[in-house]
Parts: sequence; C-alpha cells; structure tokens
Amino acid sequence: MTRVGEAFARAKAENRAALVGYLPAGFPTTGDAIAAAAAMARSGADILEIGLPYSDPLIDGPVIQEAVHRALEGGVRVTDVLGCVEALAATGVPVLVMTYWNPVDHYGVRAFAADLAAAGGCGMITPDLPPEEAGSWLEAAAEHALDPVFLVAPSSSDERIKLITSACGGFVYAASVMGTTGARAAVGGAARGLVARIRQHTELPVALGLGVSTAAQAAEIAEFADGVIVGSAFVQRLLDAKDGQAGLDAVAGLAAELAAGVRRPVS
Repeated sequence: MTRVGEAFARAKAENRAALVGYLPAGFPTTGDAIAAAAAMARSGADILEIGLPYSDPLIDGPVIQEAVHRALEGGVRVTDVLGCVEALAATGVPVLVMTYWNPVDHYGVRAFAADLAAAGGCGMITPDLPPEEAGSWLEAAAEHALDPVFLVAPSSSDERIKLITSACGGFVYAASVMGTTGARAAVGGAARGLVARIRQHTELPVALGLGVSTAAQAAEIAEFADGVIVGSAFVQRLLDAKDGQAGLDAVAGLAAELAAGVRRPVS
C-alpha cells in the first residue's frame, strides 16, 4: 500500500473520510505556500495537493486562476514546486502534485517522475491527461512508486469509469460537478451516484472534489465518499488575508473546521 493509500486506510479505521487540501505552489510566495500548506496539515489535512502553476488552467475557476497568475508573475518555476513538495513531505503528510500535462511533458516525463520521487512526493493528479495518452507517465510512475490519479466526471460512462479507475493509483478523483473549480453553495446532486458508480469498478478509495467549502458540505460528502477534496476555499482565504499571518490563521482555521466536518458525517 502506498503512503496515500495508508492515509485513506487510517481515516477509514477512524470511521471518517480523509481530508485532502490543495494550494498552488508559489502563492503568495514560495515560502508562504509552504507555510500555508504545512498549517493545513497541522490542522487536520490528511493529504496535500500542491498545484503546479500553469498559464492555461482549463478547469480552474477564477479564484485559483488568480492565485496561479500571481504565482507565475512572481516567477515560480517547476523546481520551486518540487522544493515545495520536499519541504512538505518532511512533515510526514503525503504530498501529490496537481498539474496540467504540458509542463510535465516539457520538463520530461521520466525526469519529472524521478525528481518528484526524490523530493518525497507520492504521486500526481493530471486533470487534462486521458489514460489512453498516459503511457509514458504510467510507466514512469510505476518505476518510481508514484500514484497516478485521474479524474472521473459525472458524465463518464460506465465503460469510461472502468478504464480510468484501472489506471489510477492511490485513489480515484471524483468531480462532483461538470465545469471549473470553485466553491459552491451545495454539493452536486450527481455526486453520491457518481461515487457509487466508481465503486462498482475499483477497490481504491474515492475522493470527491470541486466546490467543497464548508464543514457541513464536508460532513455530507463524508457520508458516502472516502475523501473530501478542498481547494478554492483555501486559496480564497489567502486571497482575502490582509497579511501573511492572517492568511496562515485563516487557512489553519478552515482546515480545522473541515477536519471536524469529515469526522461527523451526516446520518
């Protein structure tokens, strides 16, 4: 079992869902991003996703787009992302990179996998990479014991779900809604059914993301999914903060609220 799998297994043993928190590297600065993600982990995040900033973030909503734009304006590089992973892996929390495929392809797939593993990373989430085109990444991931995580959408057919889940490692990322990332007032109505459909094809944990922002939503999802993924809500806290310390406090506070949420699933 991989370190990501172990994190889900620990959560299951505690009769709860795992909390997966996302922040992009380099925002507000590289050091601030590391400090904020570490605060998330201390406050209850079981797994961390570190975003690799990219100039054309197709599935990201305005909140993450703004943060990524600022990170790129600040000069963040792939090496900074790997440094962020290394610093956070030292805390003992499993760390994955969330990235579009172009930067990895440009860096070199085998080189990126090797450097990610050397930094202590556990795997990679690739929202725009279909499994049919992921041969080089799947080979490199297997070579370096990294988890390849792919997304399943509500529109995915059962045949498609079977294909995607067969390529996944660590967990399956279920998108609660069609469209871009961003906090929403309610969990997508198809979310529960999507998780059930995915479980018909895999024994991997299923984590649900896109739109989660409150402890109540986390509790609702924890009733039927193995993990709750939160990104935009954390980024918004940093965007709204008046200074670095206020941002850290806001991120830590939200992580604690969400961690409490996944521990009290709706009955």
